[in-house]
Amino acid sequence: MDTTQAGLFDGPADDEGDSLTLANYAEQAYLDYAVSVVRGRALPDLADGQKPVQRRILYAMDAMGLGANAKPVKSARVVGDVLGKYHPHGDQATYGAMVRMAQDFSLRYPLVDGQGNFGSRDGDNAAAMRYTEARLTPFSRVLLDELDEGTVDFIPNYDGSQKEPQLLPARLPVMLLNGASGIAVGMATEIPSHNLREIAAACVALLKNPKLADEDLLALVPGPDFAGGGQIISSSSDIAHIYNTGRGSIKARARWQFEEMARGQWQLVVTELPPGASSQTILEEIEDRTNPKVKAGKKSLTNEQQQTKALMLGLLDAVRDESGKQASVRLVFEPKTSRIDRDEFVNTLLAQTSLEGGVSVNLVCIGTDGRPGQRALRQVLVDWLGYRTITVTRRTQYRLDKVTDRIHVLEGRMVVYLNVDEVIHTIRESDEPRAALMLRFQLSERQAEDILEMRLRQLARLEGFKIEKELNEQKDEQGKLTELLANPSSLKRLIIKEIEADAKQYGDDRRTLIETAERAVLETRVVDEPVTVLVSQKGWLRSRQGHGHDASQFGFKTGDALYAAIECRSIDNLVALSSTGRVYTVAVSSLPSSRGDGQPITSMVDVEHGARIVHMMAGAESQRYVLGTQSGYGFMTSLKDLTTRQRAGKQFVTLEPGDVLLRPLALHPGHTSLAMLSKKNRFLVVGLTELKALSGGGRGTILMKLDAPDVIAQWAAFGPEGLTAVGVYRNKETEMLLSPTELEPYAGKRASKGKVLAIKIKQPVFKST
Repeated sequence: MDTTQAGLFDGPADDEGDSLTLANYAEQAYLDYAVSVVRGRALPDLADGQKPVQRRILYAMDAMGLGANAKPVKSARVVGDVLGKYHPHGDQATYGAMVRMAQDFSLRYPLVDGQGNFGSRDGDNAAAMRYTEARLTPFSRVLLDELDEGTVDFIPNYDGSQKEPQLLPARLPVMLLNGASGIAVGMATEIPSHNLREIAAACVALLKNPKLADEDLLALVPGPDFAGGGQIISSSSDIAHIYNTGRGSIKARARWQFEEMARGQWQLVVTELPPGASSQTILEEIEDRTNPKVKAGKKSLTNEQQQTKALMLGLLDAVRDESGKQASVRLVFEPKTSRIDRDEFVNTLLAQTSLEGGVSVNLVCIGTDGRPGQRALRQVLVDWLGYRTITVTRRTQYRLDKVTDRIHVLEGRMVVYLNVDEVIHTIRESDEPRAALMLRFQLSERQAEDILEMRLRQLARLEGFKIEKELNEQKDEQGKLTELLANPSSLKRLIIKEIEADAKQYGDDRRTLIETAERAVLETRVVDEPVTVLVSQKGWLRSRQGHGHDASQFGFKTGDALYAAIECRSIDNLVALSSTGRVYTVAVSSLPSSRGDGQPITSMVDVEHGARIVHMMAGAESQRYVLGTQSGYGFMTSLKDLTTRQRAGKQFVTLEPGDVLLRPLALHPGHTSLAMLSKKNRFLVVGLTELKALSGGGRGTILMKLDAPDVIAQWAAFGPEGLTAVGVYRNKETEMLLSPTELEPYAGKRASKGKVLAIKIKQPVFKST
């Protein structure tokens, strides 16, 4: 391989010449591929908001004369032109991009006017390209109008036979208006659409005041404006955080209305859906919940499926899709009876279907510097305004050059008009008329050539008046263009005027309502009463009403035994901790009764492959725990921080390979200290104030320093009264209380090694007191 030609690899050289290691080659090849995907396929450009395939489709259609007033042509013809001249890739990929550019439910401001079946928001595919026709929309002129005025650079196409624009001279920040979505290598983008009037107003405000406060900017752009409407329920502070960081999730829901019917009956009609939802998806979700199927590996429906089915069938009588030409979205939900609470009916549907969900926001794009990256809303607008300033400057310079050239030509024609006889005589008498004219009248080659190409009728007296009038007009235009280039304030006023003109011509009202609301949560009414949760060593769960039960009276399957009898409330949650540090949550109210053996925890949550449940705890959200590992790391947290709504749980405790979780240690108000005993009988007491509290989990800090292979064997929390130890003394099982005075020698700072334990009883087991 000729590495000198590539100029990119740093491979070792050998005696036979340059060589390249496979590792270096693979690394560089992958980087080249990654850059190609990022810049050539997946990410939009901040300047014009287009990916390369979209830019090439627009340019090809413009070159074909397919304006908004032109007769549409077959999509296959457009795709063929794009592939043959600019985009040597798959025809279906190119057609798919063009289809999306024509879908009014995908783009807030479509760029292609499609004739025929271009798909639906229910996921229906567009008709084949040989059946559909296309042309450009009027809005596409925002991207294409100034293309031939020197505003952008043109580069060779893939085979050098054509020229294509590197960017389009966008008069508006189309990337924000239409949004974008894409997955590259190592990065992805998810940009929502916005309202044209709002974005234009923000651009004008930033041009007038570059130091515009964030609050004022967000007042102009309160949030995205989705093509399908819907409602944004996220708070203004959440939206502001997303716009300031360039990343987050916006909560959105459908919009609906209640239609009153005869005899007091009513029905719920959904007229707008949030992004990513479709009527077909909603109907499938309703079917899945009212007629659930047994999950793979299960013999029957789970308690959750049965409860959801009963809930939905108790509320919903019928659902039908009445969407059509009259209404793009019309989903009708009929309640079981008119006596059902309307708010409860709506809340259940929102919680159980895609009528409410999250919309990801990830403002990743290729900036004006050619580098991909994540940007805040302000940075996107400022960078685009910088690009627009450059394009308007280039356009003005291009027009000035044209006007200056025209003035030069007209001044030459005025020479002819004022000296017509002498000019004719010079031309007739000279063998080289161009050189003679240049010498006689001090003309340039450009002027002399133009004079020689003039027609005789242009020497008429009336033409002279026209030349003089046009010359004066061109000089006035030259003065204006020169002023624009010399005065940045004048240029800024022109940009503002053009943005406002486009906003007036193409702008429309906001479709998406922004109204803060709480996210719908399906709450099951549970009687608040004391219960005891019985947990077996093999992870079987059941509950029994009341507290104070004798744990020895409960029976278990053969080979199983009691792990814990946890006294809590029926409204509390049970949290399971896996061997990998992942936590799972189960509502105590959903546990089976104690009449049978209960159900295994693995049937209630989705435990990750290769992991097993090792510990469980239950109680109020405010209940505090100490979580730690045998290697000596740990931290404090609360049960609220441990809970999760995800059936697959969430990662909470970071474990090193081979490390093992200790049994979670419940803390009570009177606890002030933590006692730890290692397998090598080293004992350490530390104050709870030295422990770090982590709400998001993690590894924690070193609680007790250990010399391998020593590990923590047990721990306990206690208060001012001391620590209880149970063990053998004189061949009898004895319980004794270690007073603070007796524990004083073992007190130390966190991360200390402790001292060898020396007490009367043997093999002590400490109990939290």
